[in-house]
Amino acid sequence: MTGTTRFSPEELQAARDRLVPDVVTGGLSVLLCGINPGLMTAATGHHFARPGNRFWPVLHLSGLTPRQLAPAEQSELLAYGLGITNVVARATARADELTAEEYREGGRILTEKVRRLAPRWLAVVGVTAYRTAFGDKKAAVGPQERTIEGPHGTTRLWALPNPSGLNAHWTAQTMAEEFARLREAAGLPDRRLA
Repeated sequence: MTGTTRFSPEELQAARDRLVPDVVTGGLSVLLCGINPGLMTAATGHHFARPGNRFWPVLHLSGLTPRQLAPAEQSELLAYGLGITNVVARATARADELTAEEYREGGRILTEKVRRLAPRWLAVVGVTAYRTAFGDKKAAVGPQERTIEGPHGTTRLWALPNPSGLNAHWTAQTMAEEFARLREAAGLPDRRLA
């Protein structure tokens, strides 16, 4: 998406319930997992496309990418061992439009996807989404005890803060510190230094 792309309210509403393709391949270092696509993401087909979402700046600040990527450059993540999926595939205006059952079903589908793709880490971007999807009410931001076993190995799980602009008690810098902890645990270099 370029900075000049604008969508009318009607165009955004028409994107409701659209599916947005994952950015994935087998054997990723980290599969980043959003809650569900927002309407801007569904309208553009690019993950975390809403202006004000801090996902792309935080990826760079954490050293996961060498520069701040635009949502339209999402496929470049694969070269860094990163991918993107969602807990729930259905696009909505707000995450609170999703039901607990959608989260639980999303957790089941996500587990099967992870078994098939075998990333070393699955990082759910939103601790509340993680708690509901995996039935772990006490989960906190950081590495989790739970793992996902698959035919190609074990995937460890991490809960990250939600980069939505609505999550105001996390600054871009404090989020970047948590993303950097994941980067270090995954054994990935600080790409800002490359």
